[in-house]
Amino acid sequence: MSTRPPSLVRADRDIYSVGRLNREVRQLLDHGLPLLWVEGEISNFSRPASGHWYFSLKDRDAQVRCAMFRGRNAVLRMTPRDGQRVLVRARAGLFEARGEFQLVVEHLEDAGIGALRQEYELLRAKLEAEGLFDPAHKRPLPKAPGVIGVITSPTGAAIRDILHILRRRFPAARVVIHPAAVQGKEAVPQLLAALALASARAECDVLIVARGGGSLEDLWAFNDESLARALRAAPMPVVTGIGHETDFTIADFVADVRAPTPSGAAEIVTPDGAAWRAGFAALDARLQQLAARRLRTGDEQLSRLSRRLALTHPGVRLQQGAQRLDELEQRLTGRLRLVLADARLRTQRLDARLAQGSPALALQRLAQRRALLDARLRSALPRRLTALAQRHEVARRTLHAVSPLATLDRGYAIVSRAEDGKLLRDTTAAPIGTRIIARLGRGHLEAIVTDAAPADPPQTP
Repeated sequence: MSTRPPSLVRADRDIYSVGRLNREVRQLLDHGLPLLWVEGEISNFSRPASGHWYFSLKDRDAQVRCAMFRGRNAVLRMTPRDGQRVLVRARAGLFEARGEFQLVVEHLEDAGIGALRQEYELLRAKLEAEGLFDPAHKRPLPKAPGVIGVITSPTGAAIRDILHILRRRFPAARVVIHPAAVQGKEAVPQLLAALALASARAECDVLIVARGGGSLEDLWAFNDESLARALRAAPMPVVTGIGHETDFTIADFVADVRAPTPSGAAEIVTPDGAAWRAGFAALDARLQQLAARRLRTGDEQLSRLSRRLALTHPGVRLQQGAQRLDELEQRLTGRLRLVLADARLRTQRLDARLAQGSPALALQRLAQRRALLDARLRSALPRRLTALAQRHEVARRTLHAVSPLATLDRGYAIVSRAEDGKLLRDTTAAPIGTRIIARLGRGHLEAIVTDAAPADPPQTP
């Protein structure tokens, strides 16, 4: 360690300021390189109020910032645009204020359509001729997806926007994220691998492929031919949300549905949960109203039947009740047969439609629904028979309450002649010596008449 004072140590060193460093680097570039001819594609073109032009010149491997000042661009008969391939004569330099390497353009001329744009148009025309963009091949999206797959960068803003909208609109859906790079050399292999994994697992009802906005080269991975063919071959519907609303990639044309942004893709694949809840609330209110109305009608009918039962002879009422019970049983049996026949018919139709479409997931859901309907049908008959049995028991108890046999339990007896069983209503029908039988509430007695008193004559007023 040096023991010299700090002032002496600094005096031994040539310390650059940032401004001096950038100035000398600029001078080296100005004098070290001659005028250059550079060919590339224009992007991010801007023309502020000063009249100067600023843009990037790029190819597939790199890009460089360019500046063309007003004194030079004023003599041109053209105004460049993004995507245009140009040839420029420029000096290599450095923008000292930010330390950025740049080309100071002195001359600019058109070099034809940009290579990337030309490659994009050629691939688009090729795939369109093969029918990959045909609307007839587009698959409909599920109305209420149970599982939603997402292929995108796990660290970008797109995945945060998508998850936020999915949670807000339809939190019942499960989200499966397949992470992949969406820019650079590794993007296409990772996108293909993620798509292959999602297709092999076949757990998603719909698949979102998304990334945020960017320039043409930033979105170039989604213009890959192998990715386009893999998207078309995916077993589930695919929704793309790539870039901004004005960005179109080959993947957008191949997808079943194209959304303008990643957030738009999340909106498209999910139903509006708030609207569903409002619909369910309305249905619940209607169901409660119908149930209350049915209960009131049932109560009124039960009251009318109770009054009629109290005013009608028990024997006649019992016959009517038995007849009504038979009628209800027949109607119940017929109704159940119709319901079962209708359920079997609907099941057959669903089986036929399933056989035509044969999607494995739809078949599983229909089978579960069929089992549920069958269980509900099988449970309906015991509940109905139980209800009828309870009504029969109530009628039987009511009949027993007014039955003559119940009178016997209160200490009365039914007396008849033993020889012919004729009921005795007058002492003249059983002279002395007649054998009689007295039926009690429990058991009977046999006796012989030893005395008989005539009935008291009616008293005249």
